[in-house]
Amino acid sequence: MFIASVIVVTQREPKENMTLEKLRKEETLAMREKLIGQSCRLFYSDDPVKIVKARGQYLFDENGKRFLDCISNVHHVGHCHPSITKAAAAQMDLLNTNARFLHDNIVMYAERLAATLPEKLCVFYFVNSGSEANDLALRLAQQYTQHEDVIVLDHAYHGHLMSLIDISPYKFRKLAGQKEWVHVAPLPDTYRGIYREDHPNPGEAYADTVKDLIEEVHRKGRKISAFFAESLPSVGGQIILPQGYSTNVAEYVRSAGGVFVADEVQTGFGRVGSHFWAFQLQGEGFCPDIVTMGKPMGNGHPLACVATTVEIAGAFTANRVEYFNTFGGNPVSCAIGLAVLDVIEKEDLRGNATRVGAHLKDLLSQLQTRHQIIGDVRCFPS
Repeated sequence: MFIASVIVVTQREPKENMTLEKLRKEETLAMREKLIGQSCRLFYSDDPVKIVKARGQYLFDENGKRFLDCISNVHHVGHCHPSITKAAAAQMDLLNTNARFLHDNIVMYAERLAATLPEKLCVFYFVNSGSEANDLALRLAQQYTQHEDVIVLDHAYHGHLMSLIDISPYKFRKLAGQKEWVHVAPLPDTYRGIYREDHPNPGEAYADTVKDLIEEVHRKGRKISAFFAESLPSVGGQIILPQGYSTNVAEYVRSAGGVFVADEVQTGFGRVGSHFWAFQLQGEGFCPDIVTMGKPMGNGHPLACVATTVEIAGAFTANRVEYFNTFGGNPVSCAIGLAVLDVIEKEDLRGNATRVGAHLKDLLSQLQTRHQIIGDVRCFPS
């Protein structure tokens, strides 16, 4: 569960422990308004918070005021974790160069990632951001299937590249509109959606809406390359997919010649507690054809990845166009990625997410009984 707010804590950091400001807050704001594109908006734009230091779960402003950070969802193991900064500094001091040179870190990291995934997801492409990962996943799907059309969920957001705006209803409805090759399936929301918790099998019912959409696409003489969905739709409202949904959708999509892409950019790396990947909540028998990952991977460092099968990777290679990403999977990025995996394991962060999630859910559920405005509580364990 991601909470879009910052809670102010009244303690202050001693002034002597603070990073020295280079500019007064007013100067920084004036320069930003002049030099940075206005579409790049600040949090709390009426009175922006200027952050100069962070440790663990806390942010500190220029006056030493401490904030509990509930926004920076890339800092998976906390701000400035000593294990992460040590690994980054050590590798930066030794080597950081083009990822096309042979190096241990990228293969060691790929091996560690492979151990967390189903066996068939064993080929990795490293990139710098979740948007790059999703763009590459789209290319892989279209190359492998030789089809163009994509099915996405309503309200979806998959990134800021042009290719991803095209498959993100959250974005394209505010811009040029829906492309002919993009098809939008209902969000499988059992709280506000067309099939709700009282339905005997909402997972199957929502999956059947995808089946109907595929048939509609075929009647138009078009073919599906991919079904593209976050394992827990985030912009759509942190939706927990009903059981059976992904398994049934994957069957329909594959029967139509397409592939299932699981977007784990927001939800991967143990954030759901009980599993390392959110798609695993759909059961042991379910495995996507492509998985994309990003935000938590590098704990704030630019690091992202696409995992796929030997068959899909082979089709991508067979197009005889070399793929390279100059710094995707560079030695420093992979050293940081390895350190993040170590911290998740050593500090039992999945267990912590499970325990804290259960406690938070219990408290919110108690509030729900007393406040009619709280309609639904969604967090893990569910």
